[in-house]
Amino acid sequence: MQRKCFPAFQRGLSLVEICVVLAIVSILAGTALPSFDGMLESRRLVGQAAELALDLRYVRSEAVARNEGVRVSFQTPAGGSCTIVHTGATADCTCDGSGVAQCSNGATALKTTFYPVGRGTSVHANVSSMRFDPVNGTVSPAGTVRVSTSSGAEVHHVVNILGRVRTCSPGGSAKGYKVC
Repeated sequence: MQRKCFPAFQRGLSLVEICVVLAIVSILAGTALPSFDGMLESRRLVGQAAELALDLRYVRSEAVARNEGVRVSFQTPAGGSCTIVHTGATADCTCDGSGVAQCSNGATALKTTFYPVGRGTSVHANVSSMRFDPVNGTVSPAGTVRVSTSSGAEVHHVVNILGRVRTCSPGGSAKGYKVC
């Protein structure tokens, strides 16, 4: 009697099985990547908007703590957009193309945030600067600061004369915010 040396079962995968699995994985990854990019952009917008809202509240408390007027200025240098929290007059601090604040006339930059063009978010305001008064806690002038993405989603921070910040999203373009 001749004995055969065939195993009862085979281990491993065939080349056809591996190709089928790779094809399925590549199709799933191809459909998931665009939504992943949208999710990253949305998270970036929410994070930048939250940081800016915190900065606006910080400026108000810093003015009271220092017992001197503190400003937040909004600029658009060549490389992106920039916010500078500083003492002094509006024109005393500027932001260069790399996001570094340059101050003169005894002004002090307390915080600078730079939003480079390639990052996907930008900050713009309808005023060039807001001064927070240390005695009354008021703001002059009141204004609206917009954080936006390249796809058009926006978050607005509306700063009223009392220095309070109200946050909303026009048309509901950013999820999780009131519509304005």
